[in-house]
Amino acid sequence: MGLNLKTVIGKTTFKNPVLVASGTFGHAKEFEKIIDLKKLGGIVTKTITLKPRLGNPPPRIVETPAGMLNAIGLQNPGVEKFIEEKLPYLKKIGIPIIVSVMGYSVEEFIEVVKRLEQESGVDGYELNLSCPNVGYGVRPLWITDSYPQGSDPKMFAHDSTLIETVVSAVRKVTTRTLIAKLGPDVSDIGAMALAAERAGADGISLINTFIAMVVDVKTKKPVLGNKTGGLSGPCVRPIAVRLVWEVYKKVKIPILGIGGIMKAHDALEFFIAGASVIQVGTANFMNPRASIEILDGLKSFMRTEKISNLKNIVGSLKT
Repeated sequence: MGLNLKTVIGKTTFKNPVLVASGTFGHAKEFEKIIDLKKLGGIVTKTITLKPRLGNPPPRIVETPAGMLNAIGLQNPGVEKFIEEKLPYLKKIGIPIIVSVMGYSVEEFIEVVKRLEQESGVDGYELNLSCPNVGYGVRPLWITDSYPQGSDPKMFAHDSTLIETVVSAVRKVTTRTLIAKLGPDVSDIGAMALAAERAGADGISLINTFIAMVVDVKTKKPVLGNKTGGLSGPCVRPIAVRLVWEVYKKVKIPILGIGGIMKAHDALEFFIAGASVIQVGTANFMNPRASIEILDGLKSFMRTEKISNLKNIVGSLKT
């Protein structure tokens, strides 16, 4: 039986819905001898900033039951070095490349995207509005009078006004696929997703990691050099599935589901809850072949259940 796994988000067509998540797959070259990269639906790059970042002090990673904490701190070479050293290889793979972008202000988001707009081989952008282990600084000057005076926002994804401001500003400088990556620790995830949709986002990525801490009981100090880090892995999956379902009920644009996807069964939970695409993250550290195995498992499930089109699974939750 022929299977239709194709998914379209914005101007980007993904031949299948299995992508690899930002920050868990390097810049792809690290995996070239382990899997056939061309089989992936697409790649979301490690987050790129305007200037190079050294990241947070070590230790940066610690395991925890059913998951891990990371506090890498968005270490990256900066947009110029990315274009010079990383993008040429990514272009050659022949699958959609979504560049993850982060800025400390709306101006920085715009600068990074405008620079990437000058290059071929970039299919779209995932705006990292929700990295939990990077400080976003004090109240930006660009916040308008509509935002409460004296506020000191720590993360764009925690405020619908900030989300709408950033996404709409970037939308004005690109026609490429634009995805907003939101955080899980908000009171109304639907409102945040609607803000991104109103601003012109083509898709919503859910979820980023949870801010968490592991303590060394002997030293009574945090294990991570950054004190806190982002919790990911199977432990967050049920929450991520629930948030995808909540957003699916609110928005009309596609959802990219992320959070503890280790096998095809996990991916199917996200699809049924409303995700059109999934991203494999933490699993890449444990099993570098996880993404391909999940894709194979998805195909096997569809054949067994006699489902020819992925669209017949997406949003099929019975409540």
